[in-house]
Amino acid sequence: MKWVWRGLGIVAALLVVAFLILRVPDTDVDEMRAKYGGEPSQFIDVGEGREIHLRDEGPRDAPVIVLLHGSNADLHTWQQWADILSEDYRVIRFDQRGHGLTGPAPDDDYSAEGFGRDIDAVTEKLGIDTFTLAGNSMGGGIAMAYAIAKPWRLDALVLVDASGAPVEREGGGNIAFTLAGWPVVGDIMSQLLPRSLVEKSLSQSVSNQDIVTDEAVDRYWELARYPGNRSATRKRFSTPRVAYSAEDVSQVKVPTLVMWGKEDSLIPFEAGEWYAKHLPNATLVAYDGIGHIPMEEAPELSANGLLIWLGEALLPPEMPVAEPAGGESVLSP
Repeated sequence: MKWVWRGLGIVAALLVVAFLILRVPDTDVDEMRAKYGGEPSQFIDVGEGREIHLRDEGPRDAPVIVLLHGSNADLHTWQQWADILSEDYRVIRFDQRGHGLTGPAPDDDYSAEGFGRDIDAVTEKLGIDTFTLAGNSMGGGIAMAYAIAKPWRLDALVLVDASGAPVEREGGGNIAFTLAGWPVVGDIMSQLLPRSLVEKSLSQSVSNQDIVTDEAVDRYWELARYPGNRSATRKRFSTPRVAYSAEDVSQVKVPTLVMWGKEDSLIPFEAGEWYAKHLPNATLVAYDGIGHIPMEEAPELSANGLLIWLGEALLPPEMPVAEPAGGESVLSP
């Protein structure tokens, strides 16, 4: 029997050695800030020793748009939208807690309420009262939660392939997100995190494979390993996910644009249709041949569509509009 225990001990020791050898270390804070936090980035102090990495561009007196990225992404996912929108709008985007150069939250709160507090912290720090809130994927789910909780702060809402609808995906999906949700396996894989897994994950998320560049994969991989982000990801995936009810969503009266890639393999187009059905002041725009990240896969098409919609949605109520947004109209560009 002692030989069995000795053998098991040897195997365990070999596994530990293999783990230590294969483990990918954290990236260096100063190096990452130099690479991804240059002009026009800011790091604002929001208290409790926390700094949030953000970019604030466009005319100071223009209407404000706040952009929320998705899971394991960062503010750079909005770069092409920011370039277009900042001509006419003040565009604010930031790395959410547990992501990018913002890093983990000291309170370990990765609920929608925790993310919402950061929206408040950023907008209040910048002196912004009301704004249009746009979010992709996880960011869209957070935007929806914020709209339910604090509709008076929003001029408009934009949901881009947003999470939160009670619609189940059938098959497919994203290998990195799947592994991250597994107990033990997720912990191990978050420490190993091969670059090839990050590349595979991004490739599975989009239909337009042109955006799966070496530069993009490096950014996702390096910022995922920013100190504290891997632990934050595991805590975030262990936080129970809540689907919104039709009753809660139907209370949100702000003008809402629901934008969706019809080939989204992570959150199916049916989820976008569900949002458009239950939001009382919604317009649904569907993109053929586009996956989960329309703002990167079709940046000019989606950004210009948003500009046209905002031009009508933000008009004062007393001004006539040729074709008011509402109901479940579907525009297929």
